[in-house]
Formats: sequence, structure tokens, C-alpha cells
Amino acid sequence: QLQLVESGGGFVQPGGSLRLSCAASGFTLDAYAIGWLRQAPGKEREGVSCTTSSTGTTTYSDSVKGRFTISRDAAKNTVYLQMNSLKSEDTAVYYCAAGDYCLGYVSYNPRYWGQGTQVTVSS
Repeated sequence: QLQLVESGGGFVQPGGSLRLSCAASGFTLDAYAIGWLRQAPGKEREGVSCTTSSTGTTTYSDSVKGRFTISRDAAKNTVYLQMNSLKSEDTAVYYCAAGDYCLGYVSYNPRYWGQGTQVTVSS
């Protein structure tokens, strides 16, 4: 079965950290551009970060630049999103998607999506 599975979400206080994981089964993540997106209640889904293994490209939206880091572990077939200095406005469901290439900070033409993981930042 070809799928992406996110994990690592949870509840954290402002200023805290979380690490999200996006694990693939049935296909190799290195063959795709992997993007992290998020959707807050009542808002449209927005791209957060993207990485392409073939070019080493990593991109970040202005809202997370300097606080979030995207990385890959080829051996585990997993992409991570390390989120530091979290703010209440980071509260959202976070999704990963595997697409053709990074277009800005989203993966273009996503072929696979994960089910999402909830991140809640609140005091």
C-alpha cells in the first residue's frame, strides 16, 4: 500500500518545540519533492516548507523561516519537520505531500498525501 503517515503532533506551550515525521510506505521518498502544509480552522491550506532530494533544495515560508527545519532520513524513508519557538498562530493540522518538485514552498503536483497530524500551541 502506497501511503504517507504523519506523526509527532500534539499540544505544546508557546515557545516550545515539536518534531513532525512523514514516513512513506510502498515507495521511496527520495524520488519526490516533499512538502509540509498546514491548515488552520477556517483558513485555507498553506505551504510551510519543501525539500527536494535531487537538488538539495529546501524552502520555507516567511512565517516559519528561522524557526522550522525540514530534513530527510533516507534510511528511514522519512522526512521531518523540526518546529521550534512555536507560536499560537502555528496551530493547525499539518500534512505532508509527495510531488514532482518544489514550487516555492509547496510540492508541485502532489501524488501522495498523509492524513494529517494536529499541532496545538496554547498556554
